[in-house]
Amino acid sequence: MRLFDGYVHGQISRRQFLDGTAKITASATAAAAILASLSPDYSRAAEVDPDDKSISVSYKKYASPKGAGVMRGYYARPSVIQHRLPAVVVIHENRGLNPYIEDVARRLAVAGFIAFAPDALTPLGGYPGNDDDGRTLQRQRDRNEMIEDFVAAVDFVSKHPDCTGKVGSVGFCFGGEMSMRLAIRIPTLAAAVAYYGRHPEPAEAALIKAPLMLHHGELDERVNASWPEFETGLQASDTSYINFEYADADHGFHNDTTPRFDQAAAKLSWERSTKFFSQHLDPED
Repeated sequence: MRLFDGYVHGQISRRQFLDGTAKITASATAAAAILASLSPDYSRAAEVDPDDKSISVSYKKYASPKGAGVMRGYYARPSVIQHRLPAVVVIHENRGLNPYIEDVARRLAVAGFIAFAPDALTPLGGYPGNDDDGRTLQRQRDRNEMIEDFVAAVDFVSKHPDCTGKVGSVGFCFGGEMSMRLAIRIPTLAAAVAYYGRHPEPAEAALIKAPLMLHHGELDERVNASWPEFETGLQASDTSYINFEYADADHGFHNDTTPRFDQAAAKLSWERSTKFFSQHLDPED
């Protein structure tokens, strides 16, 4: 599993993963089969059907003047809106706006929120249809430029006629890091949820005004290693936060399209996240 984690996060190449796994299994065929079994199966990424009549979904373009210029994202909301709603910006992993993240946006719409999921790969043609190519493309993007694209997404959805102006963020892996980065960058962000994201520097905690909710898997040694230091920064700055660690869950436990999915941890963490947004993204007065 550590080899796979290194592969999906760009620390080793596909060939290095296969070679390393082949040494363990003594079979190149077995190594290829293991990679296939660990890769996402997006036929399972439909907890909420895109054609669900209770929600409305579309793709929208938005301006990112300090980022890539013109960006694109997936917009989901309840199909019937009797009053304006709060919004959540959903930030993908290190591979672009894949079907799993679009499904997360639809889940938020079913829960009564506006959800907007930007695709960081827009300048490169958008999510290419598979995660391997998506990871390759995302490594070509400038990190600081992508941050500006996500900041612009918050601004875009906050000004949308459907929205109350209250906006939170949620992200997974790379997106978890970006969710915390938005809390650092945007003083008016109403709430931020981060799933197993790389932590900011402890000194940056003092810049966070939004309440934070963090989800970590007990087995995720790579991400968890920096948590105690960042928590010290949060405590020193008196930042409002709550952290949950899920026993026997690994990195990526919320993603129901991969073998690392942990159903119990995913269900409980999502219930906590949506309740957290309900508490902090007040409805329109």
